[in-house]
Amino acid sequence: MRVVQFKALDGTRRVGVVSEDGATLQTVKGALRLHSLVIEAERTGQQLEALIQARATGPTVDYAQVIAQDRLLAPLDHPDPAHCILSGTGLDHLGSAQARDSMHAKLDAANAELTDSMKMFKIGLEGGKPKRGKIGSQPEWFYKGDGDWLAAPGQGLELPPFALDGGEEPELVGLYVIGERGDVLRVGYALGNEYSDHVLEKQNYLYLAHSKLRNSSFGPEILLGEAPKNIVGRSRLLRKGKEVWSGEFLTGEENMTHTIANIEHHHFKYSAFRRPGDVHCHFFGTATLSFAAGVTAKPGDVFEISAPQFGQPLRNPLVKAGYKDKLVTVKAI
Repeated sequence: MRVVQFKALDGTRRVGVVSEDGATLQTVKGALRLHSLVIEAERTGQQLEALIQARATGPTVDYAQVIAQDRLLAPLDHPDPAHCILSGTGLDHLGSAQARDSMHAKLDAANAELTDSMKMFKIGLEGGKPKRGKIGSQPEWFYKGDGDWLAAPGQGLELPPFALDGGEEPELVGLYVIGERGDVLRVGYALGNEYSDHVLEKQNYLYLAHSKLRNSSFGPEILLGEAPKNIVGRSRLLRKGKEVWSGEFLTGEENMTHTIANIEHHHFKYSAFRRPGDVHCHFFGTATLSFAAGVTAKPGDVFEISAPQFGQPLRNPLVKAGYKDKLVTVKAI
C-alpha cells in the first residue's frame, strides 16, 4: 500500500491511498495526518495497513490534479515541526559494479594509506551486516534538521546565499513514529532528496556537518511495510524542461554495506531518539550524484527522483534564497 498526504481544495489536510493504477487517491475518512493513524494503530493493536484500508471510504480524488495544483504534503510529518527529526547515514552504498571494483582496489591498500572516508566504508563492509539479533559496526551519522527544514514534494529546495553548491542526493528514507510506550514504529519507506552542499564538503570532510544543514524532501508516496531489497531508480536534473543529466541509482539492502536493521539500531539506541510521539525521517545514503559527474545545478532547475516501486516521482526545484548573507549578532541579556 502506498499513501500520501495532501491538501483538499479548501486547504484542509487529507490522507489518501494511491489506487493500483496510480490515477486516484482514496481519501481516508476522518484522518488529517498519517501520524495520528500510526498512534491509533498502536493503541488499538491493529496493523496500520488494515486500519487505513478500513477507513479509506472517503471521496476519490484525481491524483494528477493534486500534483498539478501543488497540493502535495510530505507523506509523514508531525504537528509540531520541532518533534520531527531529519537525519542520515552515508558511506554505506556499493554503487555500480565499476565503482565497486574501483573501491575494492583502493581497499587493498594498507589501512594507513586509506582516507577516513574509505576507512568508514571498510568498517561497513566488514561489520555492517551482522547475524540476526547481533549488533554490527556503526555507520556514519549526520543531522539534517527538524520539520521546518523539510520541503514538501513539489516545493523548492533553498540555495542559501552562503552556500557553495546545491546538489541532489537520491536516497531511500525510513519513516518512523515513536509509540506511546517508547517503541520505535516503522511506518514505511519513501524516496528522498537529501540535498547537500558538495563543494563545501569537498573542501574538508569536517565540513560534512555544515554541508548537510540544508532542506531535504521525500515522497510524495510512502510505501508501507518492508522496503524492496533491490531498488533501481533514476535521478534526473531538468533545466527549462530539458534533461541536462540523469543517472541510475541503486539502493536497498542488496546494494548497501549495512543492513537497515543495523542502521536503525545505531540511530535509535540513543534514548532521546525514542521520545513518545516524535517522528524520525532517516536518509539511508546514496552512490549517485550529478555533482560527481561534473554537473552544477542552477536556480530554476528541477531535481527528479523516481523508482517503480514508489509511484510518482519526487520533484523539487532549486530556488535561490530570498535573503542576503549578513552577520548574525548575538545580544547579551
